Amino acid sequence: MNQAQSGSRALLPFLAVILITLVGGMYLPQLSIGIAFAAVTAVILALISFINPALGLYILIFAMLLGPQFGTGNVAGEGVRGRGVTLRLDDFLLLIIGFSWFLSTAVNKERGLFLKTPLNRYIAYYFLACLVSTLIGYMMGRVKGMAGIFFVLKYFEYYIVYFMAVNYLKEKKQMERLVWMMLLVCLIVCAIAIYQIPSGVRVSAPFEGKEGEPNTLGGYLVLILSLVLGLLFSDYGTNKQKIFLGILVCFILPTLAATQSRSSWLALVPMLLALVWFSKRKMVVIVPLIFIVLVASFLMPSAVKDRAMYTFTQKVEEGQLKVGAVRIDTSTSARLTSWKNVLTRDFIQQPLIGYGVTGYSFIDAQYPRVLAETGLLGLFFFFALLVAIYRNARDTRRLYDNDSFYLGLSTGFLAGFFAMLIHAVGANTFIIVRIMEPFWFLTAILIMIPKMPLSPVRKVANATDDR
Repeated sequence: MNQAQSGSRALLPFLAVILITLVGGMYLPQLSIGIAFAAVTAVILALISFINPALGLYILIFAMLLGPQFGTGNVAGEGVRGRGVTLRLDDFLLLIIGFSWFLSTAVNKERGLFLKTPLNRYIAYYFLACLVSTLIGYMMGRVKGMAGIFFVLKYFEYYIVYFMAVNYLKEKKQMERLVWMMLLVCLIVCAIAIYQIPSGVRVSAPFEGKEGEPNTLGGYLVLILSLVLGLLFSDYGTNKQKIFLGILVCFILPTLAATQSRSSWLALVPMLLALVWFSKRKMVVIVPLIFIVLVASFLMPSAVKDRAMYTFTQKVEEGQLKVGAVRIDTSTSARLTSWKNVLTRDFIQQPLIGYGVTGYSFIDAQYPRVLAETGLLGLFFFFALLVAIYRNARDTRRLYDNDSFYLGLSTGFLAGFFAMLIHAVGANTFIIVRIMEPFWFLTAILIMIPKMPLSPVRKVANATDDR
């Protein structure tokens, strides 16, 4: 019976190729060359991902930061407020790879569709809160057009990344390969961004078009920097790997400075404090960090210093808030005003379920946006999800501190996690694709560490504890 099932599964890809060939022969001649090429590429990618889901994950990792984005213009929906909806290459790749993954799990039932993890229920609760608030927003006329459903599906996209990764990970070597692949992508991103510096513009991630998002690149770099420092300070890797990590730090720092993202610079403070707090050998961390900060302060360009002080030195303009005798720049003032409007005025109108996703005006800050769009219900489940992520990362660091990779990964993740919490004060960090896709990949790796086969050292430690 098992042999017959295995044989039928092996035949499925060939039958799919025959069917696709027949359909393609009928319809491809009627399509333009560009659309036909895209369709054929999508089919090939789907087949590759069906046969080898791991390869699909690696392709997705490269597309996270190196894939182009496509502005689709304004989508009906008041909450979008003219910013339009942006689609990226990895949106399409994730759709294709995710669909192939669903088919693969349906055929190979032993893989499972949604592997049971400590985060499943929290993810489900928060996603349902977003969905319910948005559907009620449609019924009440607060959410209009397709923008609401589109953004809810975008949120779900991150969780698909998480579930695909946890289903793939079966051994430590797979985790290491994924992490090194992410670090390689970061190096490429930094090299491309550094190439932009001489032009005098604020650097952004590759292929973002004329109007990039430096704040997005800054948040991503802080997250990866925390991971790199966590691995370095945990003495992980061979000498060559440590040299690569050191080089990557040297690439990340000037790139981060060139983003001129004040939210990202501010996020460095909790990140560095968390590194010191969670590190086993605190002086090994403190001394190099002090050295890096001192050197960076001397080498810091005047443009970076001016940008850091811009919050309080902007010329008088309409829309500035005044705190005592100090004027706050218009960008920071707009964020503070949005916080005030939500907390003291608009939240009271829809306290439980909010206005629905995109049912409220655009807010460039994560926490008031969650409160305005999903109310107290959504905010509660959002924080519950964050707390669950933190607890699992903390427990993993405690239990697996004898393994340099696990210790470095968990320490770096915790530092990056606290950095993202602060970054989210002035940005929609937890719904930004180029930050959240790497974040959820790392979360998946961290969640799966306790499910990995125990190392000999860990087995001995457990045996001693049992006695």
